[in-house]
Amino acid sequence: MQTDIDPRNLIGRKAFDRNGNRIGTIDEVYLDDATGVPEWAAIRTGLFSRDAFVPLEPSELIDGGLHIPFDRALIKDAPDFGVGRHLSPEQELQLYHHYGLDTAPPAPLPDHDFGRLAGRDDSA
Repeated sequence: MQTDIDPRNLIGRKAFDRNGNRIGTIDEVYLDDATGVPEWAAIRTGLFSRDAFVPLEPSELIDGGLHIPFDRALIKDAPDFGVGRHLSPEQELQLYHHYGLDTAPPAPLPDHDFGRLAGRDDSA
């Protein structure tokens, strides 16, 4: 999704599934802990319904509405963690699996030798 959009501007927008069917209204936006980039949205699916979490990355903001590239049934069956609370890494992983999104672990950090003192040339 466009990363230059203020997440506060997403709240209250209508959300649509891959076929253009209205799902509901964006209730909350969840930011990635490390980057601060909007990552998930909670969609209120009805007056007395629970919120469904949807990924923002493959979604698009078109004509003021959030278009989510998944079927309505899959969205409504997303794990329910309640809104207003922080999503744990385990909960995010469950959501990634639910939507079939790539959850490959990050690449390992390069191997550094931290045993040398800074500014010391050991090549001699």
